[in-house]
Formats: sequence, structure tokens, C-alpha cells
Amino acid sequence: MGLTGTPSSNGLMDLWAEFRILDMGERLGRYITHYHMNFFVPDKRNQQMIFSYKPRPGAEDAIYRLISDITISMKSADFLKMPECIMNEVEVKLSEKEWSVYDELRQEMVVSLEYEEIDAANAAALSGKLLQMANGAIYNEEKEVFHIHDRKLDALEDLIEGANGKPVLVAYWYNHDLERIRERFKVREIKTSKDIRDWNNGEIPIAVIHPASAGHGLNLQSGGSTLIWFGLTWSLELYQQTNARLWRQGQKSTVVIHHIISKDTIDEDVTKALRLKEKTQTDLIDAVKARIGGGANGG
Repeated sequence: MGLTGTPSSNGLMDLWAEFRILDMGERLGRYITHYHMNFFVPDKRNQQMIFSYKPRPGAEDAIYRLISDITISMKSADFLKMPECIMNEVEVKLSEKEWSVYDELRQEMVVSLEYEEIDAANAAALSGKLLQMANGAIYNEEKEVFHIHDRKLDALEDLIEGANGKPVLVAYWYNHDLERIRERFKVREIKTSKDIRDWNNGEIPIAVIHPASAGHGLNLQSGGSTLIWFGLTWSLELYQQTNARLWRQGQKSTVVIHHIISKDTIDEDVTKALRLKEKTQTDLIDAVKARIGGGANGG
């Protein structure tokens, strides 16, 4: 028996390995190469190297039919008494000077890729740099932090004040995000069982977590009901699992999830991808290509 809350967080491709374990390949095939050939066609590629696949027309329905006899899908909201969840976007806008720094660095990074097909590795690197800049700082080659703006920190301060003393949980992605948050606020990172216990006892006014290390398995619903995304992630699985630390059975209050978005930056692409439940790599590559061809307003 297999149990998961995110069976295909990166698309239908994820399903093969899960069902291969359950039925030894009876339904979706014994080999992933056969699964590729039967249900997918190459999508992003560079000459002979294929970076991603997209489903053939009708593939999704065909796959679901094949696995339906041993699969049950249940949503917690349908079977459990779940609290209300409010999603909120807080938009921040860079000044003209700050935007010029963002755009200059963006253009410099793009120049090096101008005559190449953007593969997954290059797209991931470029995407990471753009996300760092949207958050307000960026690492150089020597891992030194180059400061760009404090717009998200200012928005975070407003949201914390707006919580009127209620505990808030802040999700960060880069270490320099955490360092800058710590410089302005007295925060505690949730890492140990004592941290979890203290948070659930209401003893931590501002807690910070990293989605990759705290996204699964933590019950934090007793300590607060406000989550603030300081920096976003392309991973739908980490995004949903982090939200589920507060929005879960046992939560007594309405959950409010804030997303601090830097206007006209790659933040908007990530938000769109998560909202539409599109998947990481295809969206990442497409978004980066769009940014290369776009103007100052992200067009």
C-alpha cells in the first residue's frame, strides 16, 4: 500500500515509479522508457538530449484508467473538518534605481546564454539568480551577498505588525534571506523538537522555516495560523506541504497565507505556475525564455 499527499508533484512522469513498486509494472510498464514512449513525447530538448517530456493527447485519461482499479484519491477538505484558508498576495514594487540594478544583472546573465539553447541546468541557475534578486539580494561567485533592495523586508514588517501580536510563520528560501530577516526581526528557526513544542505552545512570536527541511511531517497548527512566503519556490510539492503545516486538521483558526511578490520580476511567473498547478521544470524553462525576450515590465 502506498500513501502520498503529492502523487504527481512534478507531473504525470512521477506516477510510473510509484506504481512500478506497487504492481511490478503491470499497469504502466516495467520500464520507464516504455512509459515515455507510450504516453509522452519529447518537449524541451537540445539536439539529441531530451530535458523534459509532455503528455500525448489523451495520455492523462489513459493513465488514470489504467491505475484506477488500485487507486483511491481523497482530498482532506472533502473528508476532514478543515479550517478556512485565505490566500493573499502582497505586491511590492522596486524603485527605478533598484529595478535598473535588477534589469542590468538580468541582462548580463542572459548575454552569456544568448547563443545557446537554454537547457534545464542553465534555466535553473538563471531562475535562481532572478529569484534571489526579487527577494532583495544575490550571491556573487565568491558567495558574498550583494544587496539590492529591502522591499520585501518592509512588506514583511507591515504583515507582522498587522498580525497584532499573533504568531507568524515565515518561509524563506535563500540563506541571505534568513540573514537579512534576522537582522531586522527577532526570529527563531524551527529545527528541533523543542522548537516545534515551543511554537505550538505559543512561545515563538516570529518563526522561520525552510520548505525543503520543514515541509513534511511537522504539526505546527497549534502555534499559529498565519504563514508568510518571503521567498517563493518552483516546487509545487514543497509549496503545498509547507502550507499544510498550518492548514490541517486540528487548526482552530482561519489560516491566512501571504505571498510577498516583487512586481515585474520572476516572482510573478512562479506565482502563476503554482496557482495553475503547473509543473516545475517546463514552467521554469519557459519562464526564463520569456524573461530573456521580455522588456523591463516583464512583457
